Amino acid sequence: MKKQTKIIIAIVAIIAVVAIILAIVVLNMQPKTNLKPIETAEDLSQLIEEVYEGQDNLLSSLNTTIVETSDANSVQAVTGLENGDSLEFLAVSEPMMSSQAYSFVLAKVKDGVDANNIAKMMSEQINPAKWICVSAEKIYATSSGDVVCLVMASEEWAKPIYEKFKQLAGSIGQEYEKTESDFSSVDPMEQ
Repeated sequence: MKKQTKIIIAIVAIIAVVAIILAIVVLNMQPKTNLKPIETAEDLSQLIEEVYEGQDNLLSSLNTTIVETSDANSVQAVTGLENGDSLEFLAVSEPMMSSQAYSFVLAKVKDGVDANNIAKMMSEQINPAKWICVSAEKIYATSSGDVVCLVMASEEWAKPIYEKFKQLAGSIGQEYEKTESDFSSVDPMEQ
């Protein structure tokens, strides 16, 4: 074999090894999740129903709604985010009528968006007194893969829903938790 042929084969082999290593690194960077891929807004609604399975002590009359991510006012009301530019799909479950503050939100972020950062922003920007007459006592937020979860209610209602989401997800990003004392100084009129 000629020396030039050996050099070409060596270069091709090195490029192939580097490509394989890069592929492994990129695949390992993707957040792991046990959640089924979310391909439609209805998939988020179905995931909400899966979280509710076995939760017999839930509020009655819960209504799951798909929120258009292009509707900035609705997005802000349920997530605290200024708009839905980072979101592909959004669903919220809340009571139709209740004196109980309760909101369970799932969102799928767009490709390339950091779901963990969106969970953090939602936990910081959501108005826990958005119902005017009542206020949530707890806020929990996290992400798994490209899905963001936000739950706010009393500890009694929020914790089991949040824990069930984490159980279904298998692995999650950073967790964000706030209690009433963390946001009691926030003026609801400013939200």
